[in-house]
Amino acid sequence: MPTYVTLLNWTDQGIRNYKDTAKRADAFAAGVQKLGAKLLTIYWTVGPYDLMAVVEAPDDETATAALLQLGGVGNVRTTTLRAFGQEEMARIIAKAAG
Repeated sequence: MPTYVTLLNWTDQGIRNYKDTAKRADAFAAGVQKLGAKLLTIYWTVGPYDLMAVVEAPDDETATAALLQLGGVGNVRTTTLRAFGQEEMARIIAKAAG
């Protein structure tokens, strides 16, 4: 399944409710699963981003739906990157090499 790395920053609402962040992460994992995707990991970070999540989803539409649901709650803003594993990258290089 395609992998997505999401960098998250708390909104004003999210930081005010920081005590619920672990519960919100569980709710996000459950919501992602209902859409047919999977939250592989989530980390709380120090630096320019407050959290980092790795999600597997069957397609871009499912990943986008999951992140729209997350953002719609109002606690975080997201920046999402499509990530490619080693095997995927080998296939991409083979195509590029022609």
